[in-house]
Amino acid sequence: MKKAVHFGAGNIGRGFIGLLLSQSGFEVTFVDVDKELVDYLNKHGRYSVVEKYGEKETVIPVEGVKAVVFEEEEEIIKNIAEADIITTSVGPKVLEVISGVIKKGLLKREKENLEPVNVIACENLIRASSHLKEYILRDSQKEEREIITKIAGFPDAAVDRIVPPQERDYSKVMVEPYFEWTVEKPGFKGEILEIKGITWVEDLEPYIERKIFILNAGHAVCAYLGYLKGYRTIEESLQDPEILSTVTGAMRESAYYLSKKFAFEGLKEYIKKTLDRFKNKALKDSVERVGREPLRKLSINERLVRPAKEVADLGAKPVNLAKGIAAALLFDYPEDKEALRLKEMIENQGIKYVINYVLGLSREDADLIRLIMENYNNLLGEKK
Repeated sequence: MKKAVHFGAGNIGRGFIGLLLSQSGFEVTFVDVDKELVDYLNKHGRYSVVEKYGEKETVIPVEGVKAVVFEEEEEIIKNIAEADIITTSVGPKVLEVISGVIKKGLLKREKENLEPVNVIACENLIRASSHLKEYILRDSQKEEREIITKIAGFPDAAVDRIVPPQERDYSKVMVEPYFEWTVEKPGFKGEILEIKGITWVEDLEPYIERKIFILNAGHAVCAYLGYLKGYRTIEESLQDPEILSTVTGAMRESAYYLSKKFAFEGLKEYIKKTLDRFKNKALKDSVERVGREPLRKLSINERLVRPAKEVADLGAKPVNLAKGIAAALLFDYPEDKEALRLKEMIENQGIKYVINYVLGLSREDADLIRLIMENYNNLLGEKK
């Protein structure tokens, strides 16, 4: 039986990647820091994935799984040496943490297993597998680098599945029915594995940008506008015609840029499908969760500013993206450290400083800055 090692047994790990690997005939071994979860998986060897849209539910059993707690390094190394594929869903900031044990596993593999293996980081980060590879090779000796480069591929991937907030339950995970797992084929080493749900592509960049600048951008615009109006969830926010119009408009503006850069087809249908996903009442996704970390999400290459700048550079007016950016600048959720830091910066240094320092916009972006400021002043007046 083919073997998979997956780092991260959280909701995405079990409800998305682990599910598809299991359905593809892999024996899945999860690696996680949660000892209680690891003990549960080892005791029962199974869990359920509940796909839910509205009131409709589909329960999918996942069986034959194992788990290792992250502290058990030797056991993890042993599993990596025997694995047919290694995947992760631990969060971008944890990739560096797990890189050391993956490196040790790959070096052990070189002595015991001649078959190449691929490491796919399934994170909400552009080219996450490449980042993980950099961490692994960063402090390696020349001989180690040669071994790892020879035996391991690090194909980049784009992943997309919304997992709603839910009660902690090791026996099941609730997810939306829709998912995308796109993997860049040229980065794969050896014979392509048959894995259910993967779409193999020659160039991942168009798919990464489509997700970030349409789906993530629309999600963020909805969250920030919904927060300002006092709505609790994304689905509730989209019942407001004004917010729905702005979210749809922002996504269409991004699509305009993408269609020019990549000659993308089907973006209109992608937007419609994305809005349908956002309206899923079963998700109950809070505007605070989606809007969290506004400083990161307002940076120059992120979901809002980058497409707005690209549209402006094409000579068009990103009026809806500008409104979303303005709303993000007013996101002051008291339990979010970045939101409080953003509020403090605006109060102490002023909004123009924040637009330059945080958003990375300059005099060359005068028209876009003007649009953002107009919307910021309007929203600030409405908030007061």
